[in-house]
Amino acid sequence: MKIELTRFRVRENAQSIVDEWMQFLNSHAAAVRETLEPEQMYVETIFSETIDGIDYLYWYSVQGEDGSGVEQSDHWLDEKHMQFWRACIDDTFPAEDLTPRVMMIPERVETAMKPLMTLAERE
Repeated sequence: MKIELTRFRVRENAQSIVDEWMQFLNSHAAAVRETLEPEQMYVETIFSETIDGIDYLYWYSVQGEDGSGVEQSDHWLDEKHMQFWRACIDDTFPAEDLTPRVMMIPERVETAMKPLMTLAERE
């Protein structure tokens, strides 16, 4: 299981696009859920923060080891998600991965965090 918390700097003057992006994700929750299983994404949460007038987005995720990345997806929502990403995330500043120190999760929840069998595996 991969647990990540990463901070990304938002491009200057892109906060309105970020707001549109977050609204887009919230208003397409069913489509977002469709993209989670192929990625083995069990939890994905986006946080925002402003420090000294600079906006940041934080991605927190709990993902299976063999999940595909959003970059490999051909789902229409992921393509739109990447368009927003390119418009908002300042790639001149490196992403900052925070270091996990302790994972606390009930065993029954961790046990439930397993990839679904594919149709071929079920047959």
